[in-house]
Amino acid sequence: MRLYPTFFRVCFSWMDAERAHRIGFTLIKAAHSAGAGTLLRRLTGPPAALRTTAMGLSFSSPFGLAAGFDKEGLGIDALADLGFGHIEVGTITGAAQPGNPQPRLFRLVEDRAVINRMGFNNAGAAAVAPRLAAARARLVQRYGALRPLIGVNIGKTKNVELPDALADYLISARALAPSADYLVVNVSSPNTPGLRLLQNVDSLRPLLSGVRAAADESAGRHVPLLVKIAPDLSDEDVDDVAQLALDLALDGIICTNTTIGRTDLKASAEQVAACGAGGLSGAPLKQRSLEVLRRLKSTVGERLALISVGGVETGADVQERLEAGAALVQGYTAFLYEGPFWAARINRELAARNR
Repeated sequence: MRLYPTFFRVCFSWMDAERAHRIGFTLIKAAHSAGAGTLLRRLTGPPAALRTTAMGLSFSSPFGLAAGFDKEGLGIDALADLGFGHIEVGTITGAAQPGNPQPRLFRLVEDRAVINRMGFNNAGAAAVAPRLAAARARLVQRYGALRPLIGVNIGKTKNVELPDALADYLISARALAPSADYLVVNVSSPNTPGLRLLQNVDSLRPLLSGVRAAADESAGRHVPLLVKIAPDLSDEDVDDVAQLALDLALDGIICTNTTIGRTDLKASAEQVAACGAGGLSGAPLKQRSLEVLRRLKSTVGERLALISVGGVETGADVQERLEAGAALVQGYTAFLYEGPFWAARINRELAARNR
């Protein structure tokens, strides 16, 4: 299973990053379509000892796949074969949009990092909703009660002005909540102009309140609602968001999204500059993500579920986040470097550490 890093260097490291992602995701889906899922599930299924509860939901593992890998719900079944306890789809917007011009995804291999300015490229909520409903039904049939869960991450359509952001988010919430196990309001991507301004608590309060009401009404049940925040917030702003989440009785906070920072990288300044603008994810984000998690935990205690993401690569990393107060942990960037058996390896490491 550790052959993948060599495979990556030979087959993918020289290739345009977005093309490599597309090919890799296609191969994962092809394996599922060819009937390999049954065997994969035997090899990658999380040990029973990893079952956990958060937000009133049962997860087969505390480790899941962050938003960004499957932006449109095109491969949920195939990704479920790989051992993730949950798969977060998105970011999905109210209207379809192509995203930013290519190239828009870049690797910093020496840093085990990625810079992206994808720009929420997706088919829109109306197109994604039936895919989610069908995938959820198949997972229920295949796994029963303890299936991999589906999170849905929603964001603002690029050409929608900030004063109209709530109405745009409501389009996604109403369409997608019925098939979501939990819903995430993304106000922290650096790749949609003005989006991060919505992290201001005065803007965030009506947005979250509106989305929560629309989601629950559309689904006919309570859909756990979380907000995803940036690592670039000041500590005081992190505290303000935590207090707002408590005031609104949200179900949780995802910490953190990508960073606009470029400090302490091994890559040369010229290489980093050549990538241009975008959010940095991967190993360099580890320390700040952990700091934000600990700060949030000191404020919210056990009243909210915290999902930690950013720089997670190993079972030890996941365990550290759990011990720091995370209810669940997500990864994405290391998946690109470690390959399809990454989640299964993390699950084995977690189980071994908790014997």
